[in-house]
Amino acid sequence: MAGNRTPTGRKISNLLGLAVLSYLSQQPMHPYALGRTLREHGDARSIKYNPGSLYTVVRQLAAGGFIAEQETGRDGLRPEHTVYALTEAGRAELHDWLRTLLEQPQHEYPAFVGALAFVSALPPAEVSALLARRLHLLARQRAEVREVIDGSLAAGVPGLFLIEEEYRLAQFDTEHAFVERLIERIADPSTDWISVWRDHQAAINGEK
Repeated sequence: MAGNRTPTGRKISNLLGLAVLSYLSQQPMHPYALGRTLREHGDARSIKYNPGSLYTVVRQLAAGGFIAEQETGRDGLRPEHTVYALTEAGRAELHDWLRTLLEQPQHEYPAFVGALAFVSALPPAEVSALLARRLHLLARQRAEVREVIDGSLAAGVPGLFLIEEEYRLAQFDTEHAFVERLIERIADPSTDWISVWRDHQAAINGEK
């Protein structure tokens, strides 16, 4: 499509924009209703959201021709609001964006991976203690996701709308297993890099 695009090829890459396009594909809404829907559906667990960023994304989508003003009105004492509707260009962008995200792995920069890249700046014993606490938090967060899934299914929510929670659960399982194994490797004297780590610590601390 015409216009300036990000390095990934999208004019708008904020995933909040994807949520807006998806909601508007169901019915026209004003930004306040979009934010309420995002919170009620629990999608704020998957997409970074705050009211200010939502209004910014709405303006960007409108400027890009993906959504268009349908009407302006007022509900009771609330400030005047503008209702937006999805355009044909927006519908095409929604479908194309989803296809890209589902098909093509994207390089991301998780904070934990960044910490692992520089883990040798801390002593092995401290890292083990920190990772043990991480295991506890991961288990608690996993239990919360499991509760969301079970509660939603019990309330009659179709499993189709819980796929992202199932993926989140799998991520917790994978990370938990990785962290457990890493703690074991740090404690094992035969691990081939543990002596290198200790030598590195001695060097940065000025020890002989």
